[in-house]
Amino acid sequence: MMSSQPARSTRRRFLQTAAVLAVPLIVPARVLGAAGQPPPSGRIQLGIIGCGSMGRSNLTVCTRYPDVVVTAACDIWDARMEAVRERFKDTCKGYLDYRELLQQKDLDAVIIATPPHWHALVAIAACEAGKDIYLQKPMTLHLAESLAVRNAVRQHRRICQVGTQIHASENYRRVVEYIRSGNLGAIGTVRTFNVMNQHPEGVGRATQKTAPEGLDWDRYCGPAPLREFNRTIVRDAYFHSSWMDYSGGWTPGMAPHIIDLPIWALDLGFPLNTSSAGGRYVLQDDGDAYDHHEVLWQYPKCTLTWMSSLTNSYGFDFHGDPKPNRRLGTYFHGTNGTLYADYGMHKIVPEGDKMKGLQPPPPSIPPSPGHEREWLDCVKSRQLPSCNPDYHVRIDVPVVLSLLSLRLGRSVRFDPATEQIVGDAEAARLAIPSYRAPWKFPAQYLAPAAKTPPAAS
Repeated sequence: MMSSQPARSTRRRFLQTAAVLAVPLIVPARVLGAAGQPPPSGRIQLGIIGCGSMGRSNLTVCTRYPDVVVTAACDIWDARMEAVRERFKDTCKGYLDYRELLQQKDLDAVIIATPPHWHALVAIAACEAGKDIYLQKPMTLHLAESLAVRNAVRQHRRICQVGTQIHASENYRRVVEYIRSGNLGAIGTVRTFNVMNQHPEGVGRATQKTAPEGLDWDRYCGPAPLREFNRTIVRDAYFHSSWMDYSGGWTPGMAPHIIDLPIWALDLGFPLNTSSAGGRYVLQDDGDAYDHHEVLWQYPKCTLTWMSSLTNSYGFDFHGDPKPNRRLGTYFHGTNGTLYADYGMHKIVPEGDKMKGLQPPPPSIPPSPGHEREWLDCVKSRQLPSCNPDYHVRIDVPVVLSLLSLRLGRSVRFDPATEQIVGDAEAARLAIPSYRAPWKFPAQYLAPAAKTPPAAS
């Protein structure tokens, strides 16, 4: 046990070290211990970067287990960081800069639950520092970020689980088994959606224009554009999803949970073509992200669609009570019938008698111990978790390509073999983010040498 009064990065110390930390500071994994090795003791020394509601939820799940000890917490808002540090005050050190946290020696793994525009930089820095990662979704906001995070995890042989917790559900397992049984026949189209109704006020209009004491707004914006402070943005993930620069809107926020199901069930690779349309048509609040978004992804043997609405919550077969609510779902349309599912249920609608006599397949996919518990087990065993970036990049790439298509106002073609945009020089250029100084995109992780195959120890 460490001192009951662990060292704390005060705001004054943070400002004093800002000049030193003006560029990313990375400690190579070899300095911290052999890459690809499990924790030296039976207990996983865990840190958290981003102490908002989602990160705290992941942390709470992890700390239910006796083999986890919290040793570090970081947030750009000292009140949020201190709340976590105080909860684990006998073992936890507090930081306002994630790069300082990653230098801590008694730290095996980190939960990364920052706003999405920070995910790529923090995840890659954690890999370079020899830390395993639980990375909240969306994995990234740009194509180059998606590939770079995957490649960094590969190169540094880290254990990474992307936080799509619904992947661990029993219902998703049963749907995957049913689709793979062939009972639905050939599946040519899958439709997915997430809808709600924020009309008329949306996320509202904030009156507070000055960041509260202890919140570093410049650090919050980080690699994204620096804009005037808005209190609503920093409330939590629900609210920052209304700003493109910090979240990419609601498609990155929800599609990773929902398109995960067809990509898993049909073993889809990367889409060949992505067409996206939408805009901010109705809501009149402080946000700037689209309130409607429609996407069509073309795969070699099927199409996959996505619909997002913030101004109408009609949910098709999932509608239920006729009142505004958040609703979501997936439809698999096969030659023999349709299967539709949400997080907790699925139903089958036959095409006449084409499914007569067909029986549901027996359960074959083992139950999950829980998404976070699976990650913790893999940190110890060095086996790849189910939602490792080599799997999840197939979910993240379609999402980020949909944002790029929306931005350009045209379709984007992608070559799965080369992992490059084809026939559109502007799209290829915009797929690599331009960060606000002094932050720099780690382009070295797009080099061919970085694209080594996944390897668990």
